Amino acid sequence: MKNRCIAALLSAASLLLTGVLSAVPVSADRTAFTVGFDAEFPPYGYQNEAGEYVGFDLSLAEEVCERRGWELKKVPIDWNSKDMELKTGAIDCIWNGFTINGRENDYTWTVPYVDNSQVAVVRSDSDIRALSDLSGKIVAVQADSSALAAFTGDDAEEANKELAETFKDLRQVGDYNSAFMNLESGAVDVICMDIGVANYEIAARSGKFTMLDEHISSEEYGVGFLKGNTELRDEVQETLFEMAADGTFERIAKEWELSDCVCLTAPADAQLEDGRETFTVGFDAEFPPYGYQNEAGEYVGFDLSLAEEVCSRRGWTLVKQPIDWNSKDMELKTSAIDCIWNGFTINGRENDYTWSVPYVDNSQVVVVKKGSDITALNDLEGKVVAVQADSSALAAFTGDDAEESNIALAASFRDLQQVGDYNTAFLNLESGAVDAVCMDIGVANYEIEKRGDQFVMLSEHVSSEQYGIGFLKGNTALRDSVQETLFEMLDDGSFARIADEWGLSGSVCLSRETENKAETAAETVSFGEKLGSICMQLLKGVGASLAIFFLTLLFALPLGLLIAAGKMSKFKPLSWLITVYISIVRGTPLMLQLLVVFFGPYYLFGIQTSAAYRFYAVIIGFTLNYAAYFAEIYRSGIQAVPVGQHEACEILGYSRTQKFFKIVFPQMVKNIIPSVTNEVITLVKDTSLAFAISYTEMFTLAKQVAAAQATILPLFIAGVFYYIFNAVVAFVMDRIEKKLNYFR
Repeated sequence: MKNRCIAALLSAASLLLTGVLSAVPVSADRTAFTVGFDAEFPPYGYQNEAGEYVGFDLSLAEEVCERRGWELKKVPIDWNSKDMELKTGAIDCIWNGFTINGRENDYTWTVPYVDNSQVAVVRSDSDIRALSDLSGKIVAVQADSSALAAFTGDDAEEANKELAETFKDLRQVGDYNSAFMNLESGAVDVICMDIGVANYEIAARSGKFTMLDEHISSEEYGVGFLKGNTELRDEVQETLFEMAADGTFERIAKEWELSDCVCLTAPADAQLEDGRETFTVGFDAEFPPYGYQNEAGEYVGFDLSLAEEVCSRRGWTLVKQPIDWNSKDMELKTSAIDCIWNGFTINGRENDYTWSVPYVDNSQVVVVKKGSDITALNDLEGKVVAVQADSSALAAFTGDDAEESNIALAASFRDLQQVGDYNTAFLNLESGAVDAVCMDIGVANYEIEKRGDQFVMLSEHVSSEQYGIGFLKGNTALRDSVQETLFEMLDDGSFARIADEWGLSGSVCLSRETENKAETAAETVSFGEKLGSICMQLLKGVGASLAIFFLTLLFALPLGLLIAAGKMSKFKPLSWLITVYISIVRGTPLMLQLLVVFFGPYYLFGIQTSAAYRFYAVIIGFTLNYAAYFAEIYRSGIQAVPVGQHEACEILGYSRTQKFFKIVFPQMVKNIIPSVTNEVITLVKDTSLAFAISYTEMFTLAKQVAAAQATILPLFIAGVFYYIFNAVVAFVMDRIEKKLNYFR
């Protein structure tokens, strides 16, 4: 009976694995683009202080995806497993300062886009001044890197090979953060690396290191696709050419301080330059003083005057396009307009558009009829209040970021009515259909002045906000062109003159300081803030580590008991099979087993895996590994029960099930607790091995943050987490052990 149960369980497990694998998408019309990258390789790809994966290459990939209509999926990978990730379909390309030289026939490449050099970095106080001084020194390089190839590769120059032979040791490290820790501590004398990465690391580490003037070798970076995948390569490459032609590529390179390294140029026959002749501004034509139709039938307003000046300076023809405000997003996405420039509020929409810097500080105010009994905001209780649909006033009362006081105030209204435009709102207010209108202060001032002595504004403001120009998400090239022209207008006084003409001098806030505000803030972050920021980033990985820990225990503990029963079975084929399984699991590294579980379906059965399968592979790999160890622990506990107790059970007429669960199992549990405790504590630390298949847990996250911020602090914080977690585990297991020591 026991053998049949085990066979049934194994069969069910096989079906479950088959179901999981079959659920992995292997092909579909492209909607996503998955980029594999080393998350410890700034400035090309790394994790910033906000916990986001950023970098020069990822910025390029984002722009490509924006233009192709794809969703970008950023997958940090173990660099040593990059080829398996690509071959199994888990990633679409390797885009991370990836060197073409020496790998020309291993991948399908884009044209080179970066000219890179290998350089040597030493401590500032080092006596190493030239490459010839490296004789007898310990030199560090990243594993499978261009620097390693420059010294040991088949195509390495003879001079470099001879130089490498003079080293005391050529040491390979997993990442550059580890390399710099070794260099700082004196464990190595020099690091050889890419010049772009070297510049970033030297700047981030505050003058502790310097770069030698001599370069070791030169190379070119490209985007690497699976050999033969020319179709996807061509799509990406064509988009990169478009970006090169319209200046976007150069702008992104400048943002990442890599302008001196890039080498991508559009082919001569690709006439892809923007060649912009017109600039189409979408605006609400019933929103004075920012945009409206005057008595002569012309569209005028503060924002339109700014747009006219920008177009005059850029040599564009301004096209003024009045739009239905509720359809503004469709207008923008279909390219019917180039931007939304019409007193357009940034607050609450930060992630929906590509914004210019703010140019107007605005407030939401309440307008009532003159003589109304409403003199303060608290008088609005029980009143009918009108706001424009999808406006800042509506958001101030009902938005996710609305202040609690405004939400409470809105709850006291008799009704919050949405209208299509402010003219309708004032008609309703004048007729008594509504009691008050909530709107932008600039518009309120204009409307009150134009409508004579009929309306007044309450002195209290509902909320404050900032106006910006909204472009299609990702269209930074056009945004930058317009924004730079606005700054020129600010410098020569034109911006202030136009604001004064429209009576908005008191509201404008355009400043070049806004552009650098984020950088200034970053420079003044205190240690406490930095510590808090790192902890918040690591918390994202703690959940992943805990999931691996608890799910592994949930599946491995009972599975181990069944495996132990199978090994003790009198059915020799089953016992032999399980013995082999346990021997393999205990005789090979867990990291290797994870690689087999994740990549095995492809190499054994031709089934392509994806990022969605990673988590399943982690849990399956950990469960199979720990179940084998638990099985041996269970077996030792079962066999430790004296034979006399088995004989007594037979005399008393116990069935095999009764004997196991009433006599053997309780004693087995009592005996094995110390051994199980050791395995559970080991599991806490082993969760960090999940990154072998590019699953990001807490320790991997700590290494990424350490690399990005050039500090060892995240690793110490990770160590504290492991210690505390293990202390809790040890305490709980100790309490269980004492509870079961009922004869002492």
